[in-house]
Amino acid sequence: MKEWITCRNAVYEVLAARRRDVFRLLVADSAEIKEKLAEIVELAGKRKLTPAFVRRKQLDSLNENHQGVALEVSGYPYADLPDIFSRADEKNEPLFVLLLDVLQNPQNLGTLIRSAEAAGIHGIVIPLARSAGVTPAVVHASVGATEHMLVASMNLGQAINELHDRDVWVVGLDGGADSKMVEPKRLGGKLAIVVGSEGDGLRNLTRRQCDEIIRLPMRGKIESLNAAVAGSIVIYLSYIEHRQQSSPD
Repeated sequence: MKEWITCRNAVYEVLAARRRDVFRLLVADSAEIKEKLAEIVELAGKRKLTPAFVRRKQLDSLNENHQGVALEVSGYPYADLPDIFSRADEKNEPLFVLLLDVLQNPQNLGTLIRSAEAAGIHGIVIPLARSAGVTPAVVHASVGATEHMLVASMNLGQAINELHDRDVWVVGLDGGADSKMVEPKRLGGKLAIVVGSEGDGLRNLTRRQCDEIIRLPMRGKIESLNAAVAGSIVIYLSYIEHRQQSSPD
């Protein structure tokens, strides 16, 4: 399956990561080949890909926010859970995983992938069904972070079982009244963070499999945060805790 990736940062990261086959590079004939676009053309040349200069109208038909460039590539290369385990082993780091329980909004998925990649999460697990996959819209929303992140698509319950087999502490994020207030000191070591869907939060089965359910403090009048925002906050609380635990006294 082929698809079009647009947006300069996303196209650049696809080429830089070298995880996908590339077929065609379209560049707006009115665009100046400098800065990021010049880097894209250079990377494409290393893949023996010569840009085709086209009218902006042709790019508009692919995505209105194309930024003057579009890259035709193979479909997203999903990973397997053992690949995520191997990445943590290779880095000699405690396993750090994000699980998304039926997250359906591509913008939210892209935002969480970007946060996860920036914080050094080893991989992300999404369900096989009823969940947003890594589409071009998600690549765009993540600003290309998808291309450096391992994303596995599998049964979430099975993934949690395998994480438990590796002594990973599984924390679910949910704003329910019975959730515990987040304690950063409990977010170190081998850790998996589970973020629920935008409307319903964690499914009951997923919730029961978590070792602990946490929520963020809310001091204002708004009762809850967007799933991507809340998830990103917990990701970074965990990142900070991991840094503190790994730093010498």
